[in-house]
Amino acid sequence: MKIAIPKEIAAGEPRVAAVPDTVKKFKALGAEVLVEAGAGVSSGILDSDYEAAGAAISADPVKDADIVLKVRRPEASELGKYKRGALAIAIMDPYGNDAALKAMADAGVAAFAMELMPRITRAQVMDVLSSQANLAGYRAVIEAAEAFGRAFPMMMTAAGTVPAAKVFVMGVGVAGLQAIATARRLGAIVTATDVRPAVKEQVESLGAKFIAVEDEEFKQAETAGGYAKEMSKDYQAKQAALTAEHIKKQDIVITTALIPGRPAPRLVSAEMVKSMKPGSVLVDLAVERGGNVEGVKAGEVADVGGIKIVGFTNVAGRVAASASGLYAKNLLAFVETLIDKETKAVAVKWDDELVKATALTRDGAVIHPNFQPKGA
Repeated sequence: MKIAIPKEIAAGEPRVAAVPDTVKKFKALGAEVLVEAGAGVSSGILDSDYEAAGAAISADPVKDADIVLKVRRPEASELGKYKRGALAIAIMDPYGNDAALKAMADAGVAAFAMELMPRITRAQVMDVLSSQANLAGYRAVIEAAEAFGRAFPMMMTAAGTVPAAKVFVMGVGVAGLQAIATARRLGAIVTATDVRPAVKEQVESLGAKFIAVEDEEFKQAETAGGYAKEMSKDYQAKQAALTAEHIKKQDIVITTALIPGRPAPRLVSAEMVKSMKPGSVLVDLAVERGGNVEGVKAGEVADVGGIKIVGFTNVAGRVAASASGLYAKNLLAFVETLIDKETKAVAVKWDDELVKATALTRDGAVIHPNFQPKGA
């Protein structure tokens, strides 16, 4: 059984799908591990580190590989080297990318999307959305601090007092919670908002203040499954007015609202941006899906009248060493379920709920129900 770790070819992707610790564990499972030369350099891992862990360094690791582990979905130029029947496991970004799914099906690979892992107890250790969003939330605050021309904590000096920065986090999922925690550690005064009432307690437990129109509709704003309900137009208008007034007084705004497969919801209008003080900073973690902030530009720091809108893509990748370490462990935990411990061979249980949730292609066809070709 061969497991391949190719170098990422997507522009601006410094992460890698294996680290020396996971290589050792794959070896213990009976796998031969082949790593492409230079694959880990951007994450601070040398070829010699992989070799010390038991991997072989190869110029063409995917040739004859049974499992190919990647960060990003394999591109057409890579698929030609894969053997038919190989398992390709990565963050696949399948929504709206029908041609890429067809290319993987046509290449005969069994493709698995790590970001479709179900939110169940046994899959927590495989949850790439959480592991990477956690780091993105942390890095968002670091980016904000770098762009902000002032200190975060209150400082009392002989020359006078520096006031604490005011940070507002919009969207309190994994990234938002980590952003709150990081901003608090840096000494900021933090507020946060979300449409789910259950997160109020989490926000307050981190030492931040929760901002929302807390009427009867808000109290019923969560489904039995823990998801946010769509709010009425009347509620949305009241919440928007409260948010607009609050943003005027903030130094930093961090937005994290993303809905898989859909454009990011617009949370901050151009008018709200203009209402902020010059020198203020907005960091938009949803820029890859169109952004939460009007005027954000992917991959850039836009300047709107002295207010900076940070639109960096792949924010988790800006903490590449940590992101690779966590992602590699997510992959290891999933791959362990695909290997027969006794025969030390690939043995996919196609009726396993983890496999059914993540498998996109098999035997030349797109098999995931959410991504079936139209008319199929």
